[in-house]
Amino acid sequence: MTPPRYALVDGNNFYVSCERVFAPRLEGRPVIVLSNNDGCAVARSEEAKALGIRMGQPGFEVRGLLQRANGVMLSSNYSLYADMSRRMMAVIAGFAPEQEIYSIDECFLRFAGFDHWDLEAHARRLRKQVRQWTGLPVGVGIGPTKTLAKLANRLAKKHPDYRSIGVCSLDALAPSQQEGYFAEVAVEDIWGVGSRWGAKLRALGIASALELKQAEPSLIRRRFGVVMERTLRELNGLACLSLEAAPPPKQQIIASRSFGQLVTDRTAILEATATYAAMAGERLRRERQASGALQVFLGTNPFLSKEPQYHPAALVPLSPPTDDTARLIRAAKAGVAAIWRAGFRYKKAGVMLLELAPADQRQGLLFAGPEEDHAERRSRLMEVVDGLNARMGRGAVRFAAEGLEQAWRMRRDKLTPAYTTGWASLPVAS
Repeated sequence: MTPPRYALVDGNNFYVSCERVFAPRLEGRPVIVLSNNDGCAVARSEEAKALGIRMGQPGFEVRGLLQRANGVMLSSNYSLYADMSRRMMAVIAGFAPEQEIYSIDECFLRFAGFDHWDLEAHARRLRKQVRQWTGLPVGVGIGPTKTLAKLANRLAKKHPDYRSIGVCSLDALAPSQQEGYFAEVAVEDIWGVGSRWGAKLRALGIASALELKQAEPSLIRRRFGVVMERTLRELNGLACLSLEAAPPPKQQIIASRSFGQLVTDRTAILEATATYAAMAGERLRRERQASGALQVFLGTNPFLSKEPQYHPAALVPLSPPTDDTARLIRAAKAGVAAIWRAGFRYKKAGVMLLELAPADQRQGLLFAGPEEDHAERRSRLMEVVDGLNARMGRGAVRFAAEGLEQAWRMRRDKLTPAYTTGWASLPVAS
């Protein structure tokens, strides 16, 4: 029996592609999506890349260039991207018995017992159906290991031999062809290597995927450890990384944003941290976990070097552990009270939930107070709140402590409609 094969399915320029599904006028034009507060480019269309716009480049630097090229800058629309990701992953899941969602726009598939299947043709059908059902273009790479599938996906998206097809199966290539392609891939571009390890590998004369593949495993293990040795062995077709059908439980949950303007008002800080506590609580319940401690942190703008700097944090224990937003908000307020100092202009605030454990395994208190006596009723209330926000859009029901106007919210002047997650934003055919 042939060993299992892995596929890596990846959305092409995912954020931009999500925007183009509902705005066909953006097709063929340079488009960039900006980070929080409309700061830097976090996604670029192929046309924007051709203009020389770099990932992470500030939006103000390329505004004129985009205007001259009839290009567009957009604010990040994370609710849209998350929902489109969910739809895309659901379609992909129908093409394989095992799926690992790796990121918002990437997933691995594992094919075991598909010896007589033409997986390359299967991948083309997958790609066509995702495009038809969601409007999103994807690339597919197939190989005997996850690392090789990732590399094949890179070829499918970037190499001129495969870019128009969007699918690359290493099984269809002769060994000499594979080596030729591997020689063209910089060592830094291999999954799990990156620039820091890449520089150290280059110092040893290893500059490409082919040279790492041909390196001595014992040398790599001695110099870089077992993780890099696994990468080498995966490049040689030995599967060392299993598929994670269910992601491991999170060790912490963070909700944090930069403010749309510098904040000096304590009330605004309290509203922001309450909002972040509510966001974190929603994610906590979705993971079916409870938190035993909450950390609040604040920060001034480190790039304003002439201004006084202050970056405090406070840890608030939660006993017993909880997933109740009301308790999380109270803990966040207590944290702010401990670290707040007037006279600073704050750029950022956030909440981190720690000491996470399964919600159904939390230990209660021997002498429970009135709040613990009503825990079941509070849990039902949180279910109702989460259900309403899921149907009506986040923030449809929220705690008064989160505020109404929220003038401190991050700036998103070029935000497109939610399209799929808000009734008022649904596209209308005319």
